[in-house]
Amino acid sequence: MIEFSDVCSEGPVNDSLLLSPSEELALCRHYERCLQDLCTKFKPPMPRSTQAIACCYFKRFYLNNSVMEYHPRNILLTAAFLACKADEFNVSSAQFVGNLQQEAESGREQALQLVLAHELLLTQELRFHLTVHTPYRPLEGFLIHIKTNFAEVAQAEALRKGAEEFLQRALSTDACLLASPAQIALAALLTGASHTSVSIERYIKECLCGDEFKEDMTCLMDTVQNLRKMVKCVELPKAEMVVTIKQHLEQCAAHCQALGSPCGLNKRKTAQDDHSDGNMQKKAKLQKDDISSEEEFDLQ
Repeated sequence: MIEFSDVCSEGPVNDSLLLSPSEELALCRHYERCLQDLCTKFKPPMPRSTQAIACCYFKRFYLNNSVMEYHPRNILLTAAFLACKADEFNVSSAQFVGNLQQEAESGREQALQLVLAHELLLTQELRFHLTVHTPYRPLEGFLIHIKTNFAEVAQAEALRKGAEEFLQRALSTDACLLASPAQIALAALLTGASHTSVSIERYIKECLCGDEFKEDMTCLMDTVQNLRKMVKCVELPKAEMVVTIKQHLEQCAAHCQALGSPCGLNKRKTAQDDHSDGNMQKKAKLQKDDISSEEEFDLQ
């Protein structure tokens, strides 16, 4: 994540009011979980691939941006909306905001305006690379390959439940940024096998790698084991910690707004080149409003 003090150029910044990297990461993890909850409860049911794409968009956005610039709640909604388009999951904007549990129509309309206001920003920060390959198709391919080419594994379908649970937990890690979809799928398959009496080690050695690729197999298995450890050790921030960090973020927002540099207003040169002064002021006001109205969006 970038140093937020680099973009607050309107006046001296009180470093004690800025979030630490660990606080930013914890807040991102919290909102990643909120994103997963939104996708899981979505009506009509959202494909798992769409959920994985949304999580990947969210993570990629905050590789180069700070939660002190763009509130994660707004980005997670936009990531989910954009993922529906990218994965050809056909839902209207009205259907999308209808899943936000807003009692008043005005609240849903405001949420939609926030999503539309951030959609181009998110697309730009993703460098317009919207295609994401998820581990679900490789996992399906592995299961089909085992069934048709390795008869020793008689209960290949028994691996599915544990493997899919692994992939769901992996959404709360940076696995999609560190490994290929096939490597993540293989780690999921091994985890699924560890929950049953099924052994797939011979399948990996004989069908996937072979004797001529022993060195490659060693490297592959190291990557897979690291992925399994990462997912096994994932911990979500406690609710009390999240509340404290949100309060810290509000203090940061108030401090920066007092300097004339509101949170949510990206002051990098690229942003200045892309937007007129009027649009930037409108965007700053929009972000100021949604920082102060977080309770409206049922994403806690």
